[in-house]
Amino acid sequence: MEPILQSKWRKLDGTRIERPIITAVENALINERELGNQIKVCIGTDSQVRGLETEFATVIVLLRKGRGGFMFINNDKTRNKMSLKERLLIEVSRSIDIAYHLCPLFDKYGTELEVHADINTNPRFGSNTALTEAMGYILSMGFTFKAKPDAHAASCCANKVV
Repeated sequence: MEPILQSKWRKLDGTRIERPIITAVENALINERELGNQIKVCIGTDSQVRGLETEFATVIVLLRKGRGGFMFINNDKTRNKMSLKERLLIEVSRSIDIAYHLCPLFDKYGTELEVHADINTNPRFGSNTALTEAMGYILSMGFTFKAKPDAHAASCCANKVV
């Protein structure tokens, strides 16, 4: 997989982001601020195994407090075989990677950031096997952690585009 920062991004309507994602996010933050909108950013990744391929979708969701939101989307595929736990931790790693690189923007514009993991807090679900590691990884990087049912960027937004 190519580094997520340099890979192709798009909007929900399919419009490709031709400039670097950092520039696109900064322009969005500036535009929303000029419109008087307060923004919170949630970053999450989901994946789906289809035959021999695993597809990942990472989203950067910009929520306008009280006014909806929009997202930037990155899709990527691999043929690497992996266990459920490994796949979930790769999802978290992808989210952290983009959050880490965009963090200076969020600091510059005073924007709240959450990293969402598509991991269930209920031990009856298979994804729960990665909860402790995912939470530790995200929190140790200094980010706010959200898991299901509060991880809408991963479990709803990324899930729809994977």
